[in-house]
Amino acid sequence: MTFVYKIARTKQEFNQIHRLNYKTFVEEIPQHDQNEEKMLVDKFHDQNTYLICVKDSKVVGMIAVRATRPFSLDYKLPNLDEQLPVKPKQPCEIRLLSVEEEYRNNGRIFFGLAQLMSNFCLKKGYDVALISGTTRQEKLYRQLGFKPFASLTGTAEASFWPMYLTKQTFDESLAGRILKEPVSFLPGPIKIHENVKTALNQEPISHRSNEFSIQMRSVREKLCTMTNSTYTEVLVGSGTLANDVIAAQLALLGGKGLIVNNGEFGSRLIDHANRVGLAFEKLEKEWGVPIFESEIKKELETGGYTWFWAVHSETSTGMLANFKTLKEICLSNHVKLCLDCISTIGAVKLDLQDVYFASGVSGKAVGGYTGLSFVFHNHEVSPNQSIPRYLDLGMYTYHESIPYSHSSNMLEALHEALQKYENDDFYFEIKERYSMIREHIEGMGLEILTAPEYSSPAIMTILLPDHITSKDFGDDMALQGFYLHYESGYLQERKWIQISCLSSHDDKQILKMLHTFKLLLNQYAVTGEPSL
Repeated sequence: MTFVYKIARTKQEFNQIHRLNYKTFVEEIPQHDQNEEKMLVDKFHDQNTYLICVKDSKVVGMIAVRATRPFSLDYKLPNLDEQLPVKPKQPCEIRLLSVEEEYRNNGRIFFGLAQLMSNFCLKKGYDVALISGTTRQEKLYRQLGFKPFASLTGTAEASFWPMYLTKQTFDESLAGRILKEPVSFLPGPIKIHENVKTALNQEPISHRSNEFSIQMRSVREKLCTMTNSTYTEVLVGSGTLANDVIAAQLALLGGKGLIVNNGEFGSRLIDHANRVGLAFEKLEKEWGVPIFESEIKKELETGGYTWFWAVHSETSTGMLANFKTLKEICLSNHVKLCLDCISTIGAVKLDLQDVYFASGVSGKAVGGYTGLSFVFHNHEVSPNQSIPRYLDLGMYTYHESIPYSHSSNMLEALHEALQKYENDDFYFEIKERYSMIREHIEGMGLEILTAPEYSSPAIMTILLPDHITSKDFGDDMALQGFYLHYESGYLQERKWIQISCLSSHDDKQILKMLHTFKLLLNQYAVTGEPSL
């Protein structure tokens, strides 16, 4: 594949669009007057989003999307809304579909633009797309999913069908049927296996039934086995709930703690601690800068510390803490170790023996559905009425993780997702996937934020060149069917983009993503301009 599909953003791309616009809608379809510059700037240029196909830095195809009323068809059909067979909530119009003549026999470009348009409209929330389809290309428009709904408009030289497109008509079209499912390289949710989907769709049962209790016991035993922990409590909520529950327990423990922070989720641990009024010190560094074990050891050896809380894998940077060394330092200083393992449970083999508390979730690497979280511990915990009921870990231990309503569907899906941890193969797969992707990314001349010895195999953070924003690059990759992690504000602020290695994609899919990544990177380099 040598074609790049993206959103036009630079002066160079817009100049080529204006020339292609002229060729198509002045010289070929006589809608506008000729001019010496042989450029046609569309009257809605400032409102258009241009989706383009590029080959060797040349724009060879384009399509424009516009969502501002009145549309072109509003002028041709005064009663447009009344004639539409569907009632849109957020319509848009499609204009200026054009491909360079020498590439028109290559149907991939037309279908590629249509698929790009479909992905863009869905991302924007547009539910109906309208177009004035030239009669010369009526067959093509129908293959893309457009359906006529009113009488012909225009002139004898340039006749047009008013047509509409919905998600349903696109999905049923030739273009829709050959569109491949998006491939996700997000840290969560990850690709859900069919057996997990099937488990989720089973008939629900009461969380007070014996059958549910047996399933819960099995899930907790599996979680304990895979992490070498004594107890696991399963909560209905996200990882934020699990960390709030840990913070509430630390408040009962009392004493002073130490929290390390060199990323977004270290900052969140500090916020958890502040909200329950914990007494603690902070050991902080810039995002992505390692906090060395020697620094932690030196601080804990000053004495007076009761507990230590850290993020095992800092998702915001891709950094991984040295699990074994942290345990040794805390044990030697008689400090209770607490860990946020939300991004490592299921991705890295864990030994939580001698860990006071650790948090985890059912999504991410585990591969269940988001909505359940875990608190691991190796000591008994009793209910305490000074803690709000939903945050009281003792209530979960006392009631064997079923103190309140639970979803049997979520638990069944989690139980099925945990089957892959009967051996360590899945951990090795993630490591191999990470090594493969990292080698290719660095081969493109890009820098990974964290050095290999401090990196989590779950996710890598890529530093984009100064002239590329992570939002633009991520949007363009998403429109081509590859979902990277870039929409978090902290990533966009730093021009970082992330690739997660958690989903089980085959090498062919990974290499296609990397090839698209490289083509898009090269296209940005050719324009040599910041995004407009």
